Amino acid sequence: MTEVRFYHLQRTPLEKALPRLLAKALDGGMRAVVLAASEERVEALSAALWTFEQASFLPHGTARDGNPDEQPIYLTTAEENPNGAKLLVLIDGVEPAFLDRFERCADLFDGNDGQAVEAARARWRRLRKGSHSLSYWQQNPQGWEEKG
Repeated sequence: MTEVRFYHLQRTPLEKALPRLLAKALDGGMRAVVLAASEERVEALSAALWTFEQASFLPHGTARDGNPDEQPIYLTTAEENPNGAKLLVLIDGVEPAFLDRFERCADLFDGNDGQAVEAARARWRRLRKGSHSLSYWQQNPQGWEEKG
């Protein structure tokens, strides 16, 4: 059973929220795969992870970098887990068939985009029919709050 957390981004754009989530995962000893919808998005996120904070960076790689098994964070468009990650991060509304290969999944979606919200609701309904544990997190002024 995979624990799936839906993150409703309202106050922070993906490029700011994703690095924070990945930093927490690494701090907890968890490797991650980030699954995006396009190679352009992978490259943009890769650049963002190198520069998200002036004093630090998040170690990561893509297929272009090689050695995927050595990457603590691996950015991809393919349904793969080459670094033995326990966390799968979904962006751009992707809905993979290999969710069961991970302990945890974070589905990040733009709460200011009506189509993205509706698509996330549809993913929630489909996953609810399975054996996954689901939770919903929404941004508020203090940070993240789990909603019922």
